[in-house]
Amino acid sequence: MRLPKLLLFILALSIISCASKKEDEKTPFEFGVWITAHKERTNADYAQEFAKYKNAGIDEVLINTGTDPKLLKRLVPIAKENGLRVHAWIMAMNRPGDSIALQHPDWYAVSKEGKSCFDNRPYVDYYQWLCPTRKESRNHVLGLVEELAKVDGIESVHLDYIRFPDIFLPIGLLPKYNLVQDEELPQYDFCYCDECIKAFEKIHHKNPKESHNTSIDMEWKNFRLNAIKAVVDDAYKIVHKYHKNLTAAVFPYPEMADHMVRQRWDKWDIDEVYPMIYHGFYNEEVDWVGYATKQGVSDLLRKKTKINTGVYLPAFKSPEELKEAILLAKENGAKGVCFYDGPAITPEQLRTIKETKESLK
Repeated sequence: MRLPKLLLFILALSIISCASKKEDEKTPFEFGVWITAHKERTNADYAQEFAKYKNAGIDEVLINTGTDPKLLKRLVPIAKENGLRVHAWIMAMNRPGDSIALQHPDWYAVSKEGKSCFDNRPYVDYYQWLCPTRKESRNHVLGLVEELAKVDGIESVHLDYIRFPDIFLPIGLLPKYNLVQDEELPQYDFCYCDECIKAFEKIHHKNPKESHNTSIDMEWKNFRLNAIKAVVDDAYKIVHKYHKNLTAAVFPYPEMADHMVRQRWDKWDIDEVYPMIYHGFYNEEVDWVGYATKQGVSDLLRKKTKINTGVYLPAFKSPEELKEAILLAKENGAKGVCFYDGPAITPEQLRTIKETKESLK
């Protein structure tokens, strides 16, 4: 008896789905931690810190070395000896104190008000954003990415601040700056430098500075989304040339990231993303960790990109809340969970992380 083609197709899909489910069940749910390294600390200090993480069930460390390949080379073997994988964490478009960039004031992003991040920084003094469109500034960032990618033993180059400055802050942070952001404010709207305007005019034959309402000008918004995407996609090619992966810390789910910081990460060429689902920043309850994870996973269904849910440790009021967040991330499709940040982990939280990890085996 010959089965109808539709039935055969459904049967094939079912087999593929079951195989995929079995494969997911074999894949361990992994834990990571973001840390910032300082060259003044000794190797023994780091060995002790890394051993502490490993003992708590943590699998990987995402290390900010201030984009210093030498320090990264020093730390990789220490982490590996303690059973941890290493990712090279880099501040990408936000480059506070970058000695090379500071020699080039024209490299910096410019607000709608016409003020440059070189000497007029939005929100905080360390917001020194480079323009992703200008050839020289983007090549500088990509050059830093390449130097990190050359380091033997790392899993990935991990991009952070791979976006524009916040057009909207998380609602929970607004009181800190005594701000109300009910609309797009010109002092937080970037980038309107000459290079961006020229490139946009070449494509769309209009000047965004003359737009009646830039907040609803989709061409102008997409131009900036695509400027960030172009940097990521080029970084992906560079990193893969050295047989490493590209990962990134991003804002919660793509639609929110798009709205808040011109970051549409579901369209990037990238291996894994670590959305920073910091529920306290948004005045949300712990269950929002599951919601935002699910949204991101859903937006990536047609891509191979994996999600690791980032959580902010100081926001948890109890060990039970931390455990709940970890389990919600797993239940909603994350590959793992990453904790911000290493030094903030309390002994009580370490015990919770360890117990939760063991319960998932």
